[in-house]
Amino acid sequence: MSVFLITVKSTKKLSNYLFTAFLLVTAFDLSGMFLSIQDATLNSFKIASVLLQMPLYYLYVQSVCYFNFKLETKHFLHTLLFLGVIILFMATSISEKSYSIYQIITKIQYYSYIIAVFFTLNHFKKLYQENYSANHYNIYKWLLQITILFLIGSSIVLLRDFTPSGRNGFLLVGLNLLISIFALFVICWFVLKALYKPSLFLGVDKNLIPLKPTKKIDAEAEQVLEQLSNHMMVNKPYLDPEFNLQKLALGIHFPEKQLSQLINQQIGKHFFDYINEFRINEAKILLKKKPDLTVLEILYETGFNSKSSFYTAFKKQTSQTPTAYRKS
Repeated sequence: MSVFLITVKSTKKLSNYLFTAFLLVTAFDLSGMFLSIQDATLNSFKIASVLLQMPLYYLYVQSVCYFNFKLETKHFLHTLLFLGVIILFMATSISEKSYSIYQIITKIQYYSYIIAVFFTLNHFKKLYQENYSANHYNIYKWLLQITILFLIGSSIVLLRDFTPSGRNGFLLVGLNLLISIFALFVICWFVLKALYKPSLFLGVDKNLIPLKPTKKIDAEAEQVLEQLSNHMMVNKPYLDPEFNLQKLALGIHFPEKQLSQLINQQIGKHFFDYINEFRINEAKILLKKKPDLTVLEILYETGFNSKSSFYTAFKKQTSQTPTAYRKS
């Protein structure tokens, strides 16, 4: 899988490289459940490698969410805990005390990165709703699901760590087996999802800033809203599947930030929902007046780029599926 991710042609090479690193580090860590490593230095690296997994996953989430994410020198600070633990292990020959310190560090680090990932996903969700009409929800949903799975996996590991040895030896073996199967399932699902849904690598601009609520709108708001409405009705820019806030702002010659505020605060919708309303209204007309067109043809003609996003948006607005609407 790692060889494939490195060699496959893709515009998102960094995401593939980060996920490859995550796969290989995880494999190195899990190998300890099946192999006995005698070399002290190699064993120190294997144990400490756990501290690279969540930083790599966090950077991977960043690279998938934001198309203009780049690795910078500051990102190597994520390896400091890993390097510190290796030095500790080398100095103490992995004593019981140093191993206890390591276990505390790994737990704190793990949940700190989980929290950081949730913050990243929340920020990403705000940005795509306010600035994009493309369905970036699939990216958000996928990464959210995988993070929740990581939380479930960590709960199983915690259960194993707090299970005393001795009489519970059989239980420990069972938990180790469960952890192995669970890790295999998560990683395979992760890779296959990426292969079957390349749209998950679209990303949004990381330099965008979520809007802050303002109490007052400029006096020209009503005129701009009228201009906006005319532009949408006459030119139908929403039929472009890659339509975004920047294109709309250029179309009516109005600054992006103020335009986003107008849509959010005066119309009461995110840009994403605002554009989808026009697309669904267009789809309703086609469903009614062009029975020769299939639902799939209609969704592409109205600016949607996936069947799932079209059905979700259509049902949200009409409480019906497109097929049921056409029959009615």
